[in-house]
Amino acid sequence: MTRPPLASTTRIARRANGTSAAARMVPEETPVALSFAGTTHAVMMASPADLEDFALGFSLTEGIISSPDEIAAIEIIEDAGEGIDIQITLKDRANTKFQARRRRLAGPVGCGLCGIESIDEAMRSVQHIGQSHLTLAAQHIVETVRLLAKAQPMHAETGAVHAAGFYVPGKGVVAAREDVGRHNALDKLAGALARSGIDGPSGAVVVTSRVSVEMVQKTAAIGAPLIIAVSAPTALAIRTADEAGMTLVALVRGDDYDIFTHPERVIDGARSHVA
Repeated sequence: MTRPPLASTTRIARRANGTSAAARMVPEETPVALSFAGTTHAVMMASPADLEDFALGFSLTEGIISSPDEIAAIEIIEDAGEGIDIQITLKDRANTKFQARRRRLAGPVGCGLCGIESIDEAMRSVQHIGQSHLTLAAQHIVETVRLLAKAQPMHAETGAVHAAGFYVPGKGVVAAREDVGRHNALDKLAGALARSGIDGPSGAVVVTSRVSVEMVQKTAAIGAPLIIAVSAPTALAIRTADEAGMTLVALVRGDDYDIFTHPERVIDGARSHVA
């Protein structure tokens, strides 16, 4: 059984009306190894929660598998120290593909991004969204962030974790995951969607963080045609979203937001739809 994702600590609280000792909930941050065929592929600092979703989502968004049924088993192992090892067993064809990828990438260069080992792999071509006809009414862009805030119990207690949610018009935020790492939260969301059979093109990814190129790559792997964020995007994220045919909306603050790519998916009025 994995450790709890939150811990209680003591602090000295200084306020306008005085100073006092008090308890506060804080998130745990744990090294989590993602291992395939007994070999560690990546070690992420993560919240020890929703780890099966993490394993599945990471495998999907990093292109290790193309569908959940390529995984034979997921085993979560807590070691004697502070870390957690997630052992992911791939089925034969997926394992052969993964081993070939490992041999191709083996070399002296290490970029430190999710276990990949070359600059070319970090800059991999993004998956194109395709013929999604999802549109959101302008007011629903604001609603996505408001609803995600209500789906963040860990953040409500700690104020220190990111979240990624999936918004479907007419249904609201149908899935959300939290983690100390923004990429981890999005991977966990990808796993949760896959496990629940929720179709990526049916909704929008909404995140509490800035938008880096990895966030766009992972959203494209999910198949979502929109990514909505409370913070700003990087220049590379904007170029990558445009290449992918993805609508990137960021800096959602109150009723204000900026649309950086493919604005045709954000329409005036109160109605939104999926064609």
